Amino acid sequence: MFLMSKAPLLIDRTSLARRRARTKAGRGYFLHQEAITDLQDRLQMITKPFTDITIVTGHPAPWAEAFPTAQVVPDDEVLNLLPASNDLVIHAMSLHWANDPLGQMIQCRRALRPDGLFLASLLGGKTLNELRSAMSEAETLVRSGVSPRVLPMADIRDLGALLSRAGFNLPVADSHSVNATYPSLNDLMHDLRSMGETNAQLARSRQFTTRHMLQKAEEIYRARFGLPDGRLPATYEQICVTGWAPDDSHPKPLRPGSAKMRLAEALNVPEVPLKD
Repeated sequence: MFLMSKAPLLIDRTSLARRRARTKAGRGYFLHQEAITDLQDRLQMITKPFTDITIVTGHPAPWAEAFPTAQVVPDDEVLNLLPASNDLVIHAMSLHWANDPLGQMIQCRRALRPDGLFLASLLGGKTLNELRSAMSEAETLVRSGVSPRVLPMADIRDLGALLSRAGFNLPVADSHSVNATYPSLNDLMHDLRSMGETNAQLARSRQFTTRHMLQKAEEIYRARFGLPDGRLPATYEQICVTGWAPDDSHPKPLRPGSAKMRLAEALNVPEVPLKD
């Protein structure tokens, strides 16, 4: 097993599989299409050719269509990847559902040959911040407590640090927001169901969400975030992380003491000695 942490598991993988099985073609894949376009644009800017490609994802249909020569494997806890067998591994819109994202990255790095590229597209911590806020406040008012209803997702800085811990060179993480609007909270919930992105946390409440609580949540949502045209905004933060399997051709930091010029000289400023 590649579970790197002994922390309690967060995701109910059986429930997640059921939700993903209900994903609807078309609208259900709109975030995947955004991610595919973004990654294809990034790959076009890299002159290195890629011939052995594996895509790790819980939603194989849109990715197999976009990358017809790639091998597609499920995002299981232990990935079906052979060591040093790929020059490109893409973790496609699934890493935010991993119980152990660091372990997933390490497995992907081991599957790469030297100078192989790892790309991951996933949802980030700002995703559905409006829904998270409205549901938490509504549940507090109705039930005097809060249960986890929106998946906690990684911050971009955390993901950059994980790339380094996983052994990648030249780690980069960046993000952009995909903004959608909905006529009602019910339409937003329906969209999340069609994407297979509804709550699959082990700690989720098993209580039925009452109509009263949903009405209260929509009232709060509209009061706090509603748009002038009456629609409700929803933010999806898409993060892309990039790392390279170590290779001798990569730039390396200079050894301490190997500089040929003093810092003050390079900056063209007077050097002020430190006081004892």
